[in-house]
Amino acid sequence: MSTYIPLSSSSSSIFIIVSSINKHITENMESNNTTTTTTIGGDQQSNIKGILTHGDRYVQYNVYGNLFHVSRKYVPPIRPVGRGAYGIVCAATNAETREGVAIKKIGNAFDNRIDAKRTLREIKLLCHMNHENVIAIKDVIRPPLKEDFNDVYIVYELMDTDLHQIIRSNQPLADDHCRYFLYQILRGLKYVHSANVLHRDLKPSCILGEIMTRQPLFPGKDYVHQLRLITELIGSPDDASLGFMRSDNAQRYVKQLPQYPKQQFSARFPNKSPGALDLLEKMLVFDPTRRITVEEALCHPYLAPLHDINEEPVCLRPFSFDFEHPSCTEENIKELIWKESVKFNPDP
Repeated sequence: MSTYIPLSSSSSSIFIIVSSINKHITENMESNNTTTTTTIGGDQQSNIKGILTHGDRYVQYNVYGNLFHVSRKYVPPIRPVGRGAYGIVCAATNAETREGVAIKKIGNAFDNRIDAKRTLREIKLLCHMNHENVIAIKDVIRPPLKEDFNDVYIVYELMDTDLHQIIRSNQPLADDHCRYFLYQILRGLKYVHSANVLHRDLKPSCILGEIMTRQPLFPGKDYVHQLRLITELIGSPDDASLGFMRSDNAQRYVKQLPQYPKQQFSARFPNKSPGALDLLEKMLVFDPTRRITVEEALCHPYLAPLHDINEEPVCLRPFSFDFEHPSCTEENIKELIWKESVKFNPDP
């Protein structure tokens, strides 16, 4: 079983893959009657049929009111597996390789320069990376006509579920599960960091505390409430811990908040592994310069049963952000994404 954890938001995403290949953990999961595989749209076979277009080289599917215009090699069963502000993600099969894929449609991708740049960034990031804990990009579907290029279709390997769904399920999660999930998240994150790329959009399902408790760690109603919940747990930061904030106004705002002492993690998370709590405490530090690094976290005693530096590769070269030029227009970005699609599909 494989699952994924999104590492970014909106139309720009990197995914950390968590594969249950550890034998005794896999057996524990499979022996339970409650499945951890959850997909939007259910597991029924789809009856969605396609209409061939452009000399039978492309096919158009109507997925519950969303038109998917893709290469003919992507065949049924077609079913929706995700939805967001960017549009919809559908599962399909690559008829040439017989592998399941997830196809994300980003409609009207070039209407907004910021969103268009996010799409380009996602494509370039995923093309740059090659790691078993980072989801692989399989294709950027080349549109039939360049002059009609408005929608972008990105094809990924297909995952069974995501960790958020596992957290929400009735599947019991033992300490071994938490350790194994966290190890793979950190293993993928180490690779991402080594490419000079930072994870800047932590999801609840990426957080060790939520994996352990299966509840939001900081369920804030807004950013003010969120900050209060954080300081209630880890304590109000001292002046030295605010040095990383570049804004004097931000520092003044934090200083005027109510002062809270740090909670005992063993009281907040009863009956949890002392090793897991120690690692969690080192991760939940207000000042990022004092926070444990991903390399240090992998070396933590809690992960000792899994840690092997020889099995934790890094990216061979840093990612280049040369395309992030402020003068880059929507048309420039469209041309760059077109070129990426041609790399995957050199023949029209």
